[in-house]
Amino acid sequence: MASRRPLRTLISTGPSALRAPQRVRRVIPETSACAFSTSAPTRDPATEIQYEAQSQARPRWQQTPARMIAPVRTRPLPKGPQFKVNDSPVKLDEMYNRMLGPDGYKVLSDEVKWLAVTHKSFDHGRRGFNDRLAFLGRRIVSLQASLALINSPQAKTTPEVDEYGRTPYTHPALAGLPGLTSEAKDSVMQIWRLAPIAQRYGLDKVTRWKPRKADDLEASGQNAVLATSLYAIVGAVALERGGEVANKIVQEKILAPMGLTFSG
Repeated sequence: MASRRPLRTLISTGPSALRAPQRVRRVIPETSACAFSTSAPTRDPATEIQYEAQSQARPRWQQTPARMIAPVRTRPLPKGPQFKVNDSPVKLDEMYNRMLGPDGYKVLSDEVKWLAVTHKSFDHGRRGFNDRLAFLGRRIVSLQASLALINSPQAKTTPEVDEYGRTPYTHPALAGLPGLTSEAKDSVMQIWRLAPIAQRYGLDKVTRWKPRKADDLEASGQNAVLATSLYAIVGAVALERGGEVANKIVQEKILAPMGLTFSG
């Protein structure tokens, strides 16, 4: 008679082989909640109220928002000479008077006057910057440059007759169209042409920005920063005083010094 031990072994081990595997519980070590706490540190209410009152008493262009200041500086101080930006409202008003004419400092509100000359590199952009104003101002300058190129005098050419005896259509209103080329328009909008105009009005003395090299402003991109401030002032005037005033400033203060004229 054969031994039944293998069969009994199979029967005894079969259910265990077909039994569903049990979940293994992971043991997570208990740690202190303080090590992973993300709650803001508690502040003295009296000190908080006093600090907020001092912040509200000063305009935003004059200070960094209190809740955007890190408690500890994470980067070392830069080496070399430090670039000092203008913080005098008198000097800023003098620049606006030179660019916008007598009482030009009254054209824009105080906050917008500083915003138009603040580059995004200054104070990490925490006090606002002029990118959006410059975007609008550039569109206005581009349109006025196109109108000036269309109205600029062109060399008279005799229309050529093609092989079928047809003569191209001509009209006085289309006489300046050949001058409106992408190359001509790009030459007007070049930053190396706009930067000297900005310096003429003193924008280089009041524009707030942080150059990469304080001892070499041109290599740090000063021309692009000044052109941005020039566009931003135009955009700010358009928003607060209307497009007609902005167009007049572009024609008289920016394009006219380049030699472009407007009829009527």
